[in-house]
Amino acid sequence: MKKKTILSIMDSLEKINDSVIRNLDSGVQVSMETLVDCQDSAIAVGSEIEQQYGAAGEEAVHLLEVYCENLYQMSSKSEDFVSCRKLGKKVQKQLVQIKNHIKYDLPDDKKEVVFLPYKASMWDSLESVWRAADADPDCDAFVIPIPYFDKNPDGSFREEHYEGDLYPKDVPVTRYDEYDLEARHPDIIYIHNPYDECNHVTSVHPHFYSKNLRNFTDKLVYIPYFILGEIEPDNQAAIDGMKHFCFTPGTIYADQVVVQSENMRQIYINEYMKAAKEMGLPGEHVDRKFLEKKFLGTGSPKIDKVLNTKKEDLEIPAEWLRIIEKPDGSWKKIVFYNTSVSALLQNDEKMLRKMESVFGIFKENKDEVALLWRPHPLIQATIESMRPQLWEDYQKIRNRYIEESWGIYDDSADLDRAVVLSDAYYGDGSSVVELCLTLKMPTMLQNLEVL
Repeated sequence: MKKKTILSIMDSLEKINDSVIRNLDSGVQVSMETLVDCQDSAIAVGSEIEQQYGAAGEEAVHLLEVYCENLYQMSSKSEDFVSCRKLGKKVQKQLVQIKNHIKYDLPDDKKEVVFLPYKASMWDSLESVWRAADADPDCDAFVIPIPYFDKNPDGSFREEHYEGDLYPKDVPVTRYDEYDLEARHPDIIYIHNPYDECNHVTSVHPHFYSKNLRNFTDKLVYIPYFILGEIEPDNQAAIDGMKHFCFTPGTIYADQVVVQSENMRQIYINEYMKAAKEMGLPGEHVDRKFLEKKFLGTGSPKIDKVLNTKKEDLEIPAEWLRIIEKPDGSWKKIVFYNTSVSALLQNDEKMLRKMESVFGIFKENKDEVALLWRPHPLIQATIESMRPQLWEDYQKIRNRYIEESWGIYDDSADLDRAVVLSDAYYGDGSSVVELCLTLKMPTMLQNLEVL
């Protein structure tokens, strides 16, 4: 139980006592049930203070014991209005004393901050914020991976996933069913999934929808799991291609939204206001001054992560090294090949033919270049949900690539390892492009018309 929770309970006891005195003044007898409830609350608070604060809380515990004794006296003299009123006034002063001891003599709570990632491969969008919180001696930081579901074409839930065992070794993970968000009410909750029920492919467990989480914390913060190509705030044609990111359950219900740049912040604010007006939302949703405080353009933790990941510190699997190393021990050039969800949805079979063409060329040049293929982690769930007829053909291409083993297939949770290890990028437009450009890596977007 936090100090602020204890003080909140004491405020409630004070209000109840005020009500008791008013009732006595009006000739209404003290309710035995009310006195018993107050006594139970005081005992619970005293036990909590004793357990959490030890010697520092002795005076507050003693005063709570005296308070309970006075409540007992009131119950034994319930028909004596004059005596009860005197005891009520005495209790009133005691409650002020108790609150002052709790407020000024007990150590302040550490700030409790909770991070709720769902896919381990997207953890880099929160990691640098967690590391700062974890290093703060006045903060208790919890990483609590949450379960998520694949969706059927009709929107119903299919398979449940939990990736708590896929996080970096130095990140302590707390199971979601071992931390009661409602009871503990952390000071801040960070999320990177903004969609709630609106994603057609996956859904986090409904308990962790942003519209629920806002009730379990003083401050809900949303940080996007992706990075977009930078856009000028007056380039409406480009903005129209990404504006759907600006108005989601996550941006609506979060107290704060942190985006990658100041330009992107202005775009989010502008597009949020337009969408809110179209939806007829009132008040703060269309108040620019409020939104200027809600949206911050301080940068993406994904950039922090990739800049702080050093090639010499990477743990490279032996099967990767077999593909990367030449007979003389030197390394081939490594090309990061990225296939995205959107390209597959937009191009269907055409995308599959392009992938086959790319694999054919890199297979021919495997002695000089190592291909590192990392498909978007939601490709399988997306095809099965939105293009089920494509799944069999995609699976054949993927399985053949893995079985031939001339190139690397990376479906791990560690995106940054693949980025830092690579010498060049080839593939679809995505957040990965922005990370590669940050490292000044040569990048080329694939053209599906060229086979």
